[in-house]
Amino acid sequence: MNISVERIKQSKISSVDFKNLGFGNYISDHMLVANYKNSQWQQPQITPFGEIPMTPAILSLHYGQSVFEGMKAFKNIKGEVSIFRPQRHHQRLLRSLERMCMPAISEALFIDSLCALIAADVSWIPDTEGSALYLRPVIFATESRLGVKISDEYKFVVLTSPVGPYFAKPVRVKVEEQYVRAAEGGTGFAKCAGNYGGAFYPAEQARQAGFDQVLWTDAKEHKYIDESGAMNVMFVFDGKLVTPQLSSSILDGVTRSSILTLAYDMGIPKEERKVSVAELKAGFENGKLTEAFGVGTAAVVSTIATINISGKDYSLPTDTNSSFQQRVKKKLNDIRMGNEPDIHNWNYNVPLQ
Repeated sequence: MNISVERIKQSKISSVDFKNLGFGNYISDHMLVANYKNSQWQQPQITPFGEIPMTPAILSLHYGQSVFEGMKAFKNIKGEVSIFRPQRHHQRLLRSLERMCMPAISEALFIDSLCALIAADVSWIPDTEGSALYLRPVIFATESRLGVKISDEYKFVVLTSPVGPYFAKPVRVKVEEQYVRAAEGGTGFAKCAGNYGGAFYPAEQARQAGFDQVLWTDAKEHKYIDESGAMNVMFVFDGKLVTPQLSSSILDGVTRSSILTLAYDMGIPKEERKVSVAELKAGFENGKLTEAFGVGTAAVVSTIATINISGKDYSLPTDTNSSFQQRVKKKLNDIRMGNEPDIHNWNYNVPLQ
């Protein structure tokens, strides 16, 4: 796809502290923009990152038609640049778009857009351990009117950001027993903006109480674990990897899928099933629950040190290099960096010329 590029006059890269990136603190020089009108996507363009003209009447602001993805690009030991599992992210994006009554975007347009923008800002890819170039494709309704309707016009935008680890240390989480992130039959499986806005209040209450995240439970009974605020969640019970089974209220995480595949490769028994709060509590009491961790594009593999259940803190054993979460995290990173064969063809090489 021939994508035009308007270069920025003065790069902002000199203002970036690549030794202390944090997450999402910097936006790279350029962005990609494509418009949807007359029932088709128009030719995308890459321009300097900046403001986008719009009116306060655009439908996404009023009725929430907005979905996004979160992905990462890496530079391996050979200096090659790759995107991790873009086809899988595209498949999830299509499910989100369908659920929100938004137009599909082809795999070719999606991946070509990502590659073109990465090529334009290739110097922004960090090379320190644990860092990456985060990719944020977002699609939102832009038709300007106030009637409650499905929009006829949309904008597809891709931004990139050099990032470090999402969580710099093991996290403390609280089992949420009052508020709900998503219910069966709702939009929990879709990566739409409203899911995150609706989660802010209970998540902020948890942070004020000294926790980093909440563990969401099912909307009906609050008996079963769904996922955490920014990541899917996994547990190790008596040597077995266990994670909540997917449902219409749980996001189908790409990192989650990757970890389950790698567990099989490593000979680790695994189960995707309902995980009850009572089972977690019993696991702490009988010592069978030995690991808990979050997994996601941003979080990668993040150790959970403490789980608060009904006001009581339960602590996990300190993870070591022999812990499953550390071994699988290293294996995943080695595949991305080219230190281990990519037998599942997860790395999509970006053509830079």
